[in-house]
Amino acid sequence: MDSPIVNLSNVGLPETPMPFGDSESLEISGPEKAAILLITLGLELSATIFKFLRQDEVERIVLEIAKIPTVSLEKRDAVIQEAYQRAIALKYINEGGIEYAKEILERSFGAGQADDMTSRLFAALKHGNPLELIKNTEPAQLLQFIQDEHPQTIALILVYMQPEQAGAVISALTPELQADVAMRIAILQKTAPEVLEQLDELLGRRLLISGADFSKAGGVASLASVMNFVDRETEKNILDGLTKRDPELAQEVKNLLFVFEDIINLDDRSIQRILKEVDGKELALALKVANDDLLARVYKNMSTRASQMLREEIEVLGPTRMREVGKAQQQIVDVIRTLEENGQIVIARGAKDERLV
Repeated sequence: MDSPIVNLSNVGLPETPMPFGDSESLEISGPEKAAILLITLGLELSATIFKFLRQDEVERIVLEIAKIPTVSLEKRDAVIQEAYQRAIALKYINEGGIEYAKEILERSFGAGQADDMTSRLFAALKHGNPLELIKNTEPAQLLQFIQDEHPQTIALILVYMQPEQAGAVISALTPELQADVAMRIAILQKTAPEVLEQLDELLGRRLLISGADFSKAGGVASLASVMNFVDRETEKNILDGLTKRDPELAQEVKNLLFVFEDIINLDDRSIQRILKEVDGKELALALKVANDDLLARVYKNMSTRASQMLREEIEVLGPTRMREVGKAQQQIVDVIRTLEENGQIVIARGAKDERLV
């Protein structure tokens, strides 16, 4: 849902603009500013805006509204002017980035006030939900900003992205960096405040993301979620790298992942359900390098005629790039994950002694 667009020009802006931040000189708190602004906007717009706020935010603002019997013209003008200027600053930033925004604001209000406006906008974002900006950033764009950063910094950022986005970013890193970043995600714990401040500064400078709560821990489960969205080659690079550095940790990650070879551990009914959804040629390509045990497990769950056709399909395959085999395997894994999400099959997670029997 898009945020409501409010035309502040219709609510009585002061004829002579006040210096930005005049509401601070009047000692108006954040919740009080919000209350004054909503009172000024009227019932209809206020009701619309409330739909975009959390319940606790609504309750705080309503409490402030109840405590305000009347609003002085001075306070009203200061709050509206500040809201108007912040809206302008954010609009220009969305259209052309922070540098473009500063240039426009300097031409409109002068260098000093423009700096004030942008710095206060950063401060305002600290009290909002800045992590949404990470979620709305294209992986390719984010990669440009972070690919030269320290692996620990990249790991911290990826933890806060959606797994699918993080998977796209980590897939685009070099194989060496993939393993390094994955390792750091797997062992990531809550981070020291001074490190968070440095990261906050980096993100604020590059992506207009300031004040983010990066105290969230990563861990093995977080890494496994990301790896569910990487390609087969990236998955192999990461697992190989983890195995070299920390075999036990690598095994923990594997226990939470479903990879193509894990088909052998599924029950017969699940394998039969999967085979109904998979193209025969794609299955043959995926099984080209499979071991005898996995092949036998698949053949067992097919009719005699179907298994014979699959054997022949595999035999006639000529030399094939491993990349193509991996792609076919990944497509089948995607089918399996979709079936699991829809509750049509069950995949046991964890160590071998925790699998379904």
